[in-house]
Amino acid sequence: MQELVLIALKGSQPAEADGDEVPAELEWQERALCAQTDPEAFFPEKGGSTREAKRVCLSCEVRVQCLDYALENDERFGIWGGLSERERRRVKKHAV
Repeated sequence: MQELVLIALKGSQPAEADGDEVPAELEWQERALCAQTDPEAFFPEKGGSTREAKRVCLSCEVRVQCLDYALENDERFGIWGGLSERERRRVKKHAV
């Protein structure tokens, strides 16, 4: 899984505490609210609710960076930057 999932699984513990250095372009992930919440909410079962994850994203200070990361890296699963995979596909389609 991607770095955001790993951060979410570690909770609020910074990556440096493990001896893993976070690349500068991914430092925003350390400030992501999803790192402090249940990662299952961001990767619901097919047909499951995304409401809880999107609510967290709405108040997250790194929402834009998260969405940019998902779009640039073609993330296919989960809620990133407050959008589902389907919503991100629409954004990419309209951007072309």
